[in-house]
Amino acid sequence: MTAIDSAAASQGGAAPAPAPASAPAFSGSYQPKPLKFDPAKLEGLSERLVRSHWENNYQGSVKTLNAVRSRLSAALADSDAPPAIYGGLKREELHRTGSVVLHEIYFDGLGGNGQAAGSVRDAITTAFGSFATWEAEFRRTGMSLAGGSGWTILAYNLHTRSLNNHWAWDHMHGAAAGVPLLVLDMYEHSFHMDYGTQAAKYIDAWFKNLDWEAVDRRYAHAIAAARS
Repeated sequence: MTAIDSAAASQGGAAPAPAPASAPAFSGSYQPKPLKFDPAKLEGLSERLVRSHWENNYQGSVKTLNAVRSRLSAALADSDAPPAIYGGLKREELHRTGSVVLHEIYFDGLGGNGQAAGSVRDAITTAFGSFATWEAEFRRTGMSLAGGSGWTILAYNLHTRSLNNHWAWDHMHGAAAGVPLLVLDMYEHSFHMDYGTQAAKYIDAWFKNLDWEAVDRRYAHAIAAARS
C-alpha cells in the first residue's frame, strides 16, 4: 500500500487494499490509459482534436518512454557507453515521463460539467481569497504560455501545505513536492486544430468541460498523503 492509499484508508475507515504491483525501473511495457469520456460529447472541443491529441501526442510519449527505458537498460549494461549518451537518455526519460503523467491528468480532468464543487473548491477559495481570483490567476498563467508551449498546473505542495498555480515551460518543469491536481495543456497541439491562435477561447472551452469530481479526488489523496 502506498502512503496515499494508507492515509486515505485510515481517514475513511476502509480496510487496507493490497499494495499495487511496482513496475521495474526499466520497464518498457507501460500501457496508455483509455479516455474515460466520449470525446464527441465535449462542449467546444472537437472529437477530432481530442482524439488526435490522445492518439498522437499522448500515446507517442508512451511509446517513446517505453523505448527509452529499454535503451537505458541496455546502456547500463554497457560499461563503455559515454556518460553523455547515458545523460541524453536520462533527460529524455524525464521529459517523456512528465509528458505521460501530465497528459493523463489533463485527460482525466475532462468529461465533466465544469461546475466546481467539493473540498477542493473550498480549499481554493481559502488559499486565493475567492474562487474567482484563483480562476483569473490560472487563466492568466495559461495565457502567458500561449504562442509557445507548456502547462498550467494547480498543485498541492506536500512540503509547504499550500495550493498554487504553477507555470511550466515543458514536461520537466514542476515544483518540488508538488502534487498536480488539475493541468491545462498549452502546447498548440491541444487547441490549434479548433482555435488556431485563439488560445483564450480554448481555455474557455476547457473550463466548461472540467470534471471537478476527479480534481477533488486527487486533492483528497494529496491531503491524506500530507497527513501520513
